[in-house]
Amino acid sequence: MVTMLDLTPRVAVSDRLATLPVVIIGAGPIGLAAAANLVERGIDFTIFEAGSRVADAVQVWGHTRLFSPWKHLVDPASRRLLEATGWVIPAREGHAPTGRELVNDYLVPLADLPEIGSRIRFGQRVVAVSREGMDRTRTAGRAQAPFLLRVQHTDGQITEVTARAVIDASGTYTSPNPLASSGLTPLGFDQVTDRVLHALPDVLGADRARFAGRRTIVVGAGHSAANTLIALGKLAREEPGTRVTWAIRNPSARRVTSSPDDELPDRAKLGTRTERLVASGVVTVVDSFEISRVEPTGDGIRLIGTRRREPALLDADLVVNATGFRPDLDMLREVRLELDDIVEAPRRLAPLIDPNVHSCGTVEPHGFRELTHPEPGFFLVGMKSYGRAPTFLLATGYEQVRSVAAWIDGDMPAASQVALTLPATGVCSADGGAGGSCCS
Repeated sequence: MVTMLDLTPRVAVSDRLATLPVVIIGAGPIGLAAAANLVERGIDFTIFEAGSRVADAVQVWGHTRLFSPWKHLVDPASRRLLEATGWVIPAREGHAPTGRELVNDYLVPLADLPEIGSRIRFGQRVVAVSREGMDRTRTAGRAQAPFLLRVQHTDGQITEVTARAVIDASGTYTSPNPLASSGLTPLGFDQVTDRVLHALPDVLGADRARFAGRRTIVVGAGHSAANTLIALGKLAREEPGTRVTWAIRNPSARRVTSSPDDELPDRAKLGTRTERLVASGVVTVVDSFEISRVEPTGDGIRLIGTRRREPALLDADLVVNATGFRPDLDMLREVRLELDDIVEAPRRLAPLIDPNVHSCGTVEPHGFRELTHPEPGFFLVGMKSYGRAPTFLLATGYEQVRSVAAWIDGDMPAASQVALTLPATGVCSADGGAGGSCCS
């Protein structure tokens, strides 16, 4: 289908803009895929990565196994660049790797390519994006003005750089949804921050001593919660006194199911294993629990709220917040964005990823057209482009950045021609804020 966006020519690139690089925010799987596509098109770029290493967020949960097998996890442009150096995809293409394997066997070799690695700036966090000499209210000459990015270094120094276009692939892992059902930080949270852990802790590895023999509440109804429950269930069988409670705000955890229609078998296995833990009594489910505030109890934590409209509370030593993620938009206050009011995704993309309608495998292929904002040359891609929707797959992000790179290059036929084959699933459902991504 041809749209007005396809027929409308790109804004002419001024002589000065043509000399500037594209800035990619984030050196994770999608940011590196964007880089690979730009390399193939001979377009200069710089990657700013807040962490000290490639795919820093992925490495935090590197002990966790992904749902998708290798064949869905390698970007085509990246694969071409790597295979030219003798790299081969891991032999078991149908095998789903852990996050650590994804990094070590694919992303690190990709980032080590001279044409990409020489352009990565580690330990440099983009804290603001604007236009040079223009706040968001100024219009005249805006499209011809370079983007201005403010960058904070690990030593606290702040510098500014300019760019011809910006691809924000910074993800959402570092901005979880709050525990409170209102979407706000629960009252009293500042008193218990040391007792609330981020999603996907390394229960059986680095964090084992913290959980062994203690009471843990996992909050959230998605697959991030299921991964943690399975690990805690194993720990409970090995370490006496380890108790596990699963708190969800809905009557049931609809996304964690053992659906026979799921073409990602590792995801369906999560549902089966979680159901067994509940049936055996290793995990206690507290459904319909709406959290409003929290408070310390000695060395522990109390969750206070309602259950079926009656006052309720839960006590534990630790809480794992697996309530899902949301995009951090603070750094984009001076950028003209057009976001959906509900899921905070680009407005044209939102209907395609609405978790009330779509599962991971039913999302239509999409590219620059759906990712376009009123700010020409600025794109949210990857998990951040999905806002609060939990239906993201890496393969989707790879097609996004292929199209965006073609648009930046002025190749409108390639930018407009999007195609993608995703594995089918029947497990995603509404209430995207209830848990982590079902499609990771």
